[in-house]
Amino acid sequence: MVRAIGLVEFSSIAKGIEVADHMLKSANIELITAVPTCPGKYMTLVHGDISAVENAVKAAEQLGGEFMNDSLVIPNVDEQIFPAIACTAEIEHIQAIGVIESFAIPTLIQAADICVKAADVELMEIRLGTGIGGKSFLIMTGDVSDVNASTEAGVNVIKDSGNLVHYVVIPSPHKDFKKVLM
Repeated sequence: MVRAIGLVEFSSIAKGIEVADHMLKSANIELITAVPTCPGKYMTLVHGDISAVENAVKAAEQLGGEFMNDSLVIPNVDEQIFPAIACTAEIEHIQAIGVIESFAIPTLIQAADICVKAADVELMEIRLGTGIGGKSFLIMTGDVSDVNASTEAGVNVIKDSGNLVHYVVIPSPHKDFKKVLM
């Protein structure tokens, strides 16, 4: 049972690689991903017990120093986050879809967690800044009212940070478009 997720982002790829290794050695956590992102940043995403994730992120912040861009710990993260990040979410039926786009990876992950806790939606995908100019986005599905409520909750988190690019709710996606999303 995963209880927390932690993310650190650096302006230096070399420093990011060094810190990723240090994080894994400093606490009993599991690596989700550690990758370069656009434009020339490095992101490490981990999960585990809340205290272990907090310790790993704190260690990363100390070692990262001037290269630290952002960090985040989400305790009690929703389990839907993991398959959505891995693009392995199994969605039976696509209803309305909501898409939220952000300039920042950490705020998008926070928004995704809030979206699934705000209403009855399923996360389809969370794309984290690789190959898309450093932007991130999420796609969710559910009935129109739930997608609207979740989108509003997620957008408010990103809007407060100043990283919102755009968002949309499509009440009834075309049947051919649904095939592309699944």
